[in-house]
Amino acid sequence: MNESEFERRTLANIEKFGCSVLHIPAEDDLPSFTYSVGITKTSKAPELLVIGLEQSLAHFIINEYNRRVRSGEVFTTGKRYSGFIEGFEVQAEKVAPSFYDEYFGNNLWLYEGPNFEVLQFVYPTTTGVWPWEPDASDWFCSNQPILSDDSATP
Repeated sequence: MNESEFERRTLANIEKFGCSVLHIPAEDDLPSFTYSVGITKTSKAPELLVIGLEQSLAHFIINEYNRRVRSGEVFTTGKRYSGFIEGFEVQAEKVAPSFYDEYFGNNLWLYEGPNFEVLQFVYPTTTGVWPWEPDASDWFCSNQPILSDDSATP
């Protein structure tokens, strides 16, 4: 297999840091998103996805998640966690495999298929409204689609 420079850099980041972090800019009707590659390989924990946040904050969240799973913390679907966004909790949701092709091409490459799990960290608005609550705006919901099988979260 002839590895591209991108693949070599991804593998080097996984070796050095336990994961590589990829940020995909907004395009057409998809908001920007950031995800990990390699956490399952190095920590046996799910990969992580964050949708709709500014790149540096999303990058911090993924790195903090990686740090915490490497130290043994386990994240459970439907539970809320602090320490990722100052003043707010995030809720872990399991991403449905039906979204893997559209969102996780580099994980499909690394794991040679859909042999991994992904958690999405969902966050509230600055006023504390979660995307599944009736007060959530259409704009907020479209900028943070929840990619779980259960769209009626929680």
